[in-house]
Amino acid sequence: MHDLLNAYFDNELPEADRAAFEQHLTECPECTLELEAQTEVRVALQDEKLRYQPPPNLAARIKSSLPQVDWRPVPWRRAIVWMAAASILIGIGLTATGLGLILRAPSREDRLAQETMANHTRALQANHLLDIASTNQHKVKPWFQGKLDFAPPVENLAEQGYPLDGGRLDYVDGHNAAALVYHRRDHVINLFIWPASSADAPIRTTAGRGYNIAFWCKGGLNLWAVSDLNIDELREFAQKVQEATP
Repeated sequence: MHDLLNAYFDNELPEADRAAFEQHLTECPECTLELEAQTEVRVALQDEKLRYQPPPNLAARIKSSLPQVDWRPVPWRRAIVWMAAASILIGIGLTATGLGLILRAPSREDRLAQETMANHTRALQANHLLDIASTNQHKVKPWFQGKLDFAPPVENLAEQGYPLDGGRLDYVDGHNAAALVYHRRDHVINLFIWPASSADAPIRTTAGRGYNIAFWCKGGLNLWAVSDLNIDELREFAQKVQEATP
């Protein structure tokens, strides 16, 4: 939740995350104090006393220190050359600025990684991992009928070392999603599933905030597994799910 504090303070959280964070504030004095401190800083920075007031003669001093400019008409040929050079420099500057914005913009995969990690963390902290608790995939899968516009694949991988705990409804990438919950020893695995608009893609991995993520596309579905489990075992889990998915 502490990772969401700045986004909440700047009013940038989605409605679901905002509601969860406000509920968290009622139970967490540390985050409440941090939020109050940030509010005090914002108010203090608006104080007019913090604004520098230049002396009245500063503008005149600057003007007098500048070299005298010859404002006589410039021959038209030289003027054209100057304007062409200026246009090239402006074009280079705009291109560099645009390229910088593109390089800084997070990719869709980065955004989804942040979103699924936040959902995983929220489910753990809010103690809301399961809407249906069952190790029987034949009970969990029908539970999603009528709640989602797709049928998530549900498999109990207990024999492979990844038993099913149940599932819940979630929301990822602007879609209602199924969240299937598995575990490996004491490590919780959230498997988020929602419709994909892209073709099948192999398993890839990434990491952040102390979590590992394995993600892939198969059968018209996005599948993202998030856990603090080590990356090798999480990849193995993803492969077991992929093999079991029709």
